[in-house]
Amino acid sequence: MAAEEYGTPGAGQRLAVLGAGVMGTGIAALAVGHGVAVSLIDLDRRRLDEAPASIGHQVRTARLMGALPDEAVPGALVTGLSLADLVTAGGAAPTAVIEAVTEDADTKAKVLAEVSELVAPGTPVISNTSSIPIDELAGMTARPVDLIGTHFMNPPCLIRTVEVIRGTHTGEATLEAVRGLLAVLGREPIVVDDAPGFVTSRILHPMINDAVRVVAAGTASAESVDRLMRGCLGHPTGPLRTADLIGLDNLVDSLWVLHSRTGDEGCRPCDLLLEMVRDGHLGRKSGRGFYDYEGEQT
Repeated sequence: MAAEEYGTPGAGQRLAVLGAGVMGTGIAALAVGHGVAVSLIDLDRRRLDEAPASIGHQVRTARLMGALPDEAVPGALVTGLSLADLVTAGGAAPTAVIEAVTEDADTKAKVLAEVSELVAPGTPVISNTSSIPIDELAGMTARPVDLIGTHFMNPPCLIRTVEVIRGTHTGEATLEAVRGLLAVLGREPIVVDDAPGFVTSRILHPMINDAVRVVAAGTASAESVDRLMRGCLGHPTGPLRTADLIGLDNLVDSLWVLHSRTGDEGCRPCDLLLEMVRDGHLGRKSGRGFYDYEGEQT
């Protein structure tokens, strides 16, 4: 990715993305593809070294599929081990920060606390989470009014709708700034109130858990479950292929969050899911989940 100036609708925006995993690189690719400059931060040097190639591949693929504007000059991409290092080195301050670290409340709270102390007041601090309540994280930040949640779906370049979670303390200016950022990124925001799992995960993840139970019981294969859900009920990919795309480890983390905060036994991860995660079969990102992806470029 070149670091030149760019003359696209993303000019003037600089996004800091914290976490170079599947979602972090996916969000970075979406931003870069719309001409937004991105600082990608991760503590893992190997991840950072691999991220530019992954982001470049995602941008090229999305453009071939017509999911990114052909005319947009790619935004500059820089990587670093800490946001503080980039700022003190003279890098431009971010206009927004998206935290996309692992789906663990303590980890997210720690990262958000550190970041909120670094950025200027009024800078939106966005937690990309599939299940953790925003109000639960807000107490750890310097300015809860600047904190808001998003739930980008994977892959971000291909799914246009974004769940936006407004916490009790989220300010109107923060909400409007995030609406503006998502407009630059060509996404449609749907704003919902704060709750464990919000809307999408609260409905989808227990349903996937039930689908796994059906497979574990021997009632049907993963392929049959997905074919029935696609053909009879209109699910676009089927719950188990969707689980592979989410990442089975991420799904388990989200289900534990829902179980602990709602008491719903239907959210307790079923034994087959836990076994697959223990065995390292995490879905598409590991090459194997309910389906085999060995040899595919991700």
